[in-house]
Amino acid sequence: MAQDTTELPFIDVRTVPPRERHPRIFGMADALAVGESFVIVNDHDPRPLHYQLQAEYPGQFSWTYLESGPVVWRVELGRVAAA
Repeated sequence: MAQDTTELPFIDVRTVPPRERHPRIFGMADALAVGESFVIVNDHDPRPLHYQLQAEYPGQFSWTYLESGPVVWRVELGRVAAA
């Protein structure tokens, strides 16, 4: 059964200064235990963040688009493996 994403923690990066966005998201991702996740809300496709996560933490995180624009993007980021 699919998880109810409305109950997940989230970060709305539209309210975060651009230079602070990736550090805050990486901080939240680092704090996840295996099986936990949170939702990223953004005003554009956060694909560059996904590439950065894959490069720095290969195989550790899932990336699931919940909403794909054109105004709002929502991505569920989950930890699937320990560091």
